[in-house]
Amino acid sequence: MNFSDSNGTRNTAGALMERQAVPRTPVSSTGNRLYAHKSRRRAKPGQSFFQSIKSALQAIRANKLRSLLTSLGIIIGVGAVIMVVSISESQSAAINQSLSNLNPNELTIRPGSATSGVVRQGQGSRQSLKQSDADAISAQVPHVTSISPIANANGQVIFQNQNWSPQQLQGVYPSYLQLGGWQMQEGSFITQSDQQSSTAVAVIGQTVVTNLFTPLGIDPLGQQIRIRNVPFTVVGVLAAKGSSGSFNDPDDVVYIPFSTAQQRLTGSLYASSIALLVDDQSNLTNVQDSIQQLLQQLHNISNPANDDFTIQNQAQILQTRQSVIQALGTLLIGVAAISLLVGGIGIMNIMLVSVTERTREIGIRMAIGARSGDVMSQFLIEAFVLSALGGLVGITLGSVGAFIISQTNGSQFVLSPMAVLLAFGFSAAVGIIFGFYPAQRAARLDPIVALRTQ
Repeated sequence: MNFSDSNGTRNTAGALMERQAVPRTPVSSTGNRLYAHKSRRRAKPGQSFFQSIKSALQAIRANKLRSLLTSLGIIIGVGAVIMVVSISESQSAAINQSLSNLNPNELTIRPGSATSGVVRQGQGSRQSLKQSDADAISAQVPHVTSISPIANANGQVIFQNQNWSPQQLQGVYPSYLQLGGWQMQEGSFITQSDQQSSTAVAVIGQTVVTNLFTPLGIDPLGQQIRIRNVPFTVVGVLAAKGSSGSFNDPDDVVYIPFSTAQQRLTGSLYASSIALLVDDQSNLTNVQDSIQQLLQQLHNISNPANDDFTIQNQAQILQTRQSVIQALGTLLIGVAAISLLVGGIGIMNIMLVSVTERTREIGIRMAIGARSGDVMSQFLIEAFVLSALGGLVGITLGSVGAFIISQTNGSQFVLSPMAVLLAFGFSAAVGIIFGFYPAQRAARLDPIVALRTQ
């Protein structure tokens, strides 16, 4: 039966009968899934977090080489920070140990810098100190308990078929035993008679004994050694001080009388330096001022700016060295920070590429109910995992490198847990900071536009 009018429009009765005749169409399976998804309780935050970590690890494993290259800047930066901090702390520990072994009441007088034309040479290059200066200080400056001029020499020490070049070969006064804080293991130190008679005698340290006499199984006491073909009799062996963790070995020394060094080795009337002890630390400043005035008088210097000598205490010398090490460490940490910055830019770049490659995946996730926060957290966690793994690898490589360096130069290996935590935290923060923009960009994608992306 036709219930349409001439214009093809169905009348009300016909429409009603047709609706009654046609059976109800069941809800499609797609509708069921959408309805079920809307009625389903959302996953707990903890489950979502672990799922995001799992997805991040899967994405990293799927692109191993790209992930490694992306993390390379983080690895280098963190490794460099760990190595620099470890080496700096090792050197600081060595300096602190050296400071603990030094006498705080000791002063050292060194020659000033020589001038060649308009060029000033290094400190100590000028020949301005003499034995008479040390004798005058001993006689005229109060509170000085002991003093010794020092003549630095160099040359090989030979015994039979063995030879050795000690780090320190010095001519000193008998009082240097107290000045240097030495103890005798066997024999005796240089005597006043040796100094006055310019006797060819020598006192040697344990390192020299180890390299010259131990291989031959001979007791060094009373043996004759040659220095620049000048025969010297070993009259004493110093007790070991032990390495301070630096390149300088305090036991690698040979001491001879100051007068003997001048006449037979250096051929110079000048002293390399003058060392002295003050009776009390409270008198250091007064003694230093008195020595400065006396030397200015002896050297005919009217203007203090023209002094041809400098006066330092041992703590100042080591503190200056420590300041240089800290400044160098700060510079190297700055360079490492730049590497971390470059690594962060690399992470941002690769995450932006990842967002572009996975646009359709993002659209599907958002179409089936994922929120913008879910998408953003997944990409943020992926950037965090990428940088954190790079930080862990950098910490491992940096620690191994610092250990190898410490074993090579004989210094103590020191690794601060705080430095490790800060390096890891900084690397993780780099990942979060530089991964935020790509994650935000992914979260703002329109799911309809994203689904159309091929």
